[in-house]
Amino acid sequence: MALASVRLAVADDAAAVAHVQRTVWTSAYADLLPPGAVEGFDEAAVAAGWAAPIAAGAVWVATEGDALVGFCAAGAASPDDLADAAGSVPDDAGSVAAVATLLVEPRWGRRGHGGRLLVEAAAVLRGAGATRGIAWVPERDTASRRFYERAGWEPDGTVRTLDAGGRPLREIRVAGDLDLEFRPEPSLDDLDLPLLS
Repeated sequence: MALASVRLAVADDAAAVAHVQRTVWTSAYADLLPPGAVEGFDEAAVAAGWAAPIAAGAVWVATEGDALVGFCAAGAASPDDLADAAGSVPDDAGSVAAVATLLVEPRWGRRGHGGRLLVEAAAVLRGAGATRGIAWVPERDTASRRFYERAGWEPDGTVRTLDAGGRPLREIRVAGDLDLEFRPEPSLDDLDLPLLS
């Protein structure tokens, strides 16, 4: 395996980030997204949409050798992300971070890239004062659910249903600690999970 690392995204990464997003949507998320969602995917427009989060320092990229293989977008959680079913926001809302997106191109999977991305983002967010993290995960996305479970992030009982192009997409919210550590040597239990301890 070539040298793998994680770094903050720079403006020139936007096109590669959009490409990873499109690739994941057409493969891993093909059964979750409505028919036609990917056909209308405009990589140039999506890349332009990533410009502001990248400029704000809210996007990290995973690389292996010269290839950009995955990315994570994270920052302060919004009230909408934190609200419970009744619309109430927790008392610690100002210190909660949200992982908005964490994607690794499938052909680069099971090499620890997702784990490295989450650990790096969590460390930066913790350094900025966040005390815990959340992420919304499609309920049927068992791979992502196992990924967060391995990191110690568990469902907190909150669900939401989004309109994904006329098709309901049910998501569960997972929450957990931001004090994470990357473990580079896999055990037998890690063969299908990210490398986190």
